[in-house]
Amino acid sequence: MAIDVNNESGWDIDDEAVLDTARYALHRMRIHPLSELSVILVDAAAMEQLHLQWMNLPGPTDVMSFPMDELRPGKEDDEPEQGLLGDIVLCPEVAKKQGEEAPTKHSMDEELQLLTVHGVLHLLGYDHEEPEEKAEMFGLQKAILDGWRAERGVEGPSPAPTTR
Repeated sequence: MAIDVNNESGWDIDDEAVLDTARYALHRMRIHPLSELSVILVDAAAMEQLHLQWMNLPGPTDVMSFPMDELRPGKEDDEPEQGLLGDIVLCPEVAKKQGEEAPTKHSMDEELQLLTVHGVLHLLGYDHEEPEEKAEMFGLQKAILDGWRAERGVEGPSPAPTTR
């Protein structure tokens, strides 16, 4: 799996954990091992600009996803399709604030891991506009994070998503 993590944010982040989380999520979703993903971390000003340009919404947001080949999760008995997943853009500044304000307070790096999985799921066609979609996406997000944490011996519960 070719995953590039590019930190342009100026924040000190655990880029290896972001990379490992993305790799784990893509494996769990049965994405072809030769597919490509880009994760970019930006400052709040750059994220605000993207948020306004693409969503017509003011202010910075936590994560944005830009799919390329519209890949979908692989089926159990089928060979997954290879392609370009696209870009996930993360904002550590927003992640830090959300982690501090979450009901299960957690670190910025834990929030970035959650947002990485969230971004991967968006690239794969999941959304959370409708209650049923939200339940499916957030349930899958939790299962992926719980699995990643369990395999790495990380104690405690996975960070709970903030209300989106």
